Amino acid sequence: MEVVNVNLAAVGVRMEQYPEDVRPEVAFVGKSNAGKSTLINAMIGRKALARTSSAPGKTRTINFYDVEGLMYIVDVPGYGYAKAPKTEIERWGKMIEEYLEKREQLAAIVMLVDIRHEPGKNDIIMYNWLKHYGYDIIVAATKLDKLNRSQIQKYLSVVKKGLNLAPEDKIVGFSGVTKQGVTELWDIIEDVLNLKDSRQTD
Repeated sequence: MEVVNVNLAAVGVRMEQYPEDVRPEVAFVGKSNAGKSTLINAMIGRKALARTSSAPGKTRTINFYDVEGLMYIVDVPGYGYAKAPKTEIERWGKMIEEYLEKREQLAAIVMLVDIRHEPGKNDIIMYNWLKHYGYDIIVAATKLDKLNRSQIQKYLSVVKKGLNLAPEDKIVGFSGVTKQGVTELWDIIEDVLNLKDSRQTD
């Protein structure tokens, strides 16, 4: 997808604060500091619409980006970050769980994992929880530029095995440096949401 028109449409922590229309949503989830903002900025062709930070746990709200009036990209707070008050962590957890479990407009999930490491316990728990609720999952294996080209398939296989990736789910390598993987991710998202068909009929 060529993204020209995109804006931050809503920021919220409760369902009543989220967009009221029925356009499909694709949520981006991952560990704190997994690179969600970097990936979202690459997907929408902006340098800093989604705020990046070297400090984990920066995203504390659910942020909705309107893409071409067709869909929303949704930035969800990272999981697995414990350097915050316990009450705050519990509040984030409830907010994320409510959105992922109850949001009818949520059509697909992009789950970020670091390609250099086996999926951790929190990654596996999140993947299995999302599958329990029947979501299509697109795994974005980040930090691709940290590997030699000859290593990529081996490390992708490690991620697949670690998550026990279901046949219907996809995995794409991504680099925030080279932007490799952006076109492939968009192709998958457009297929899942049937956006190509809707644009052709307009």
